[in-house]
Amino acid sequence: MKILGLALSAIVLLSACGPSTVITKSWRDPGTTVTPGYFKKPLVAALMKDEASRRVVEDNLAKRIPGAIPSYSVFGATDSKLDEAAINAKMQSGGFDGAVVVRFLSMDKETSYVPGSGVYPSYYGGFGPYWRTSYNSFYSPGYYTEDKVYTVESNVYDLKQNKLIWSGVTSSTNPGKVDKTTNEIADVIAKKMREEGFLQ
Repeated sequence: MKILGLALSAIVLLSACGPSTVITKSWRDPGTTVTPGYFKKPLVAALMKDEASRRVVEDNLAKRIPGAIPSYSVFGATDSKLDEAAINAKMQSGGFDGAVVVRFLSMDKETSYVPGSGVYPSYYGGFGPYWRTSYNSFYSPGYYTEDKVYTVESNVYDLKQNKLIWSGVTSSTNPGKVDKTTNEIADVIAKKMREEGFLQ
């Protein structure tokens, strides 16, 4: 389970467990028991349109997972047209026994209102108290902010059983650099899986 733990603690796309990234849902296969050393040679893949970003994310993941190989070194751009049989044959010939896949789902904009602040003086009790409490009291008006929320899906496949054994969805608000956000998402997912008893 240690290898899977490292894989999932390295997941994604794009705080050590900071508030900007949260896991919104997760699922694990209740019929699969994973032990230390379960995966010997997992493939790490980031399904992204931009090739440069894909390589950054996959390299980041591969550095953290012993034995992991980035998908760009196995599948080229033309391999996106391969059928299922050809993909499985390539994975088998490469000796892969697991796969960690991250995929960008959406980017949404959320508008929120930040209420104003200030000290409200007492209008009753005479002129003196009102003057004293209001003289240095100023009101800051409320305002609207717009946040960018990125949603990323992370899946772990057991290629020996040819099935999905864990899946999680994370939400990142106003993410910064790819490397930093990758670490944030990884930490949140690993924490969630430990809480579920899927990681030790």
